[in-house]
Amino acid sequence: MELELRHLRIVVAIAEAGSITKASAVLGLAQPALTAQLRRIEKTLGGPLFERDRRGVRATPLGELVVARARVLLPAVSGLRAEAARLANDPGDVPVRLRLGSAAGALLGGLMHQLAERCPDLEVTTHVSWSADELAEMVAEGNLDYILVGVCGDARPPVTPGLCWHEVADDPVFVLLNADHPRAGAAEVELAELADARWAANPGDGCFSDCFAAACARAGFSPRTLHETDVVTCLDLVETGDAVVLCQAMFRPRPGIVAVPIAGVPLHWRTVAGWHPDGLDTSFVEALHEFTMASYLDAVARSSPYAAWLADHPGSYAGGMTRS
Repeated sequence: MELELRHLRIVVAIAEAGSITKASAVLGLAQPALTAQLRRIEKTLGGPLFERDRRGVRATPLGELVVARARVLLPAVSGLRAEAARLANDPGDVPVRLRLGSAAGALLGGLMHQLAERCPDLEVTTHVSWSADELAEMVAEGNLDYILVGVCGDARPPVTPGLCWHEVADDPVFVLLNADHPRAGAAEVELAELADARWAANPGDGCFSDCFAAACARAGFSPRTLHETDVVTCLDLVETGDAVVLCQAMFRPRPGIVAVPIAGVPLHWRTVAGWHPDGLDTSFVEALHEFTMASYLDAVARSSPYAAWLADHPGSYAGGMTRS
């Protein structure tokens, strides 16, 4: 993970608040997500930044160094941005139109809501495809500006020359069960307990079906055919009890359907954002990342099964920029 300015803001907020709980409220982040992010920052910097005791947290010598440097860097960068905006006579670098693409499902609506509130004059159009490769090509060809796609496990995003990628989150895969299923009320379910099930999932062009088959093999069975179909059909199959559906952990429960974690997290799903550096202003891309993260955290908060799971496990948030 590359260290970014938002990571320094997190460290300073924790130091000033004196506790993870208070800092999470200040930053508007869920406490598990903030704790997980701090661990990644500490791993990147090579050691713990804070010591924890009954009174909260206090900075280690390494933490004091990072906080001191951050308190110099953050105001300097803010001043630079303000001066650059004044020089360009562009207060927000917000384009007139934004063309969004998505194959990640759960976050597109939330991102559109954030844009409607924060950039009310922005014209937003959308394009949805099951193919992450297709969406990446559309960005490379100048037909889309910003895309959200899913990537199975540790697989790379589409290798499309020139595109930049930002990891939004890394989440476990859950299963959707009919409310009358014997394991519907369980805190988690072993994959082997579903060996006789029929399976369904949303389609895609990545390695998810292969990873699913490998996970089942490790659990000691070969799954029946994995039906790749649209969301409505998947939900119909669960409601009728004809299939178990693999889903993102952010799925919001509905009557007759429950989302249950898979023990041991044999499958996980990463959400990444992609864009071309020549297509959007850097400051607006950073704003889009913030809006996307807000959409993600809202989706997590509204998913009670995932919120319960996070209470007992490290948070899932991971971020960074790469260029293919």
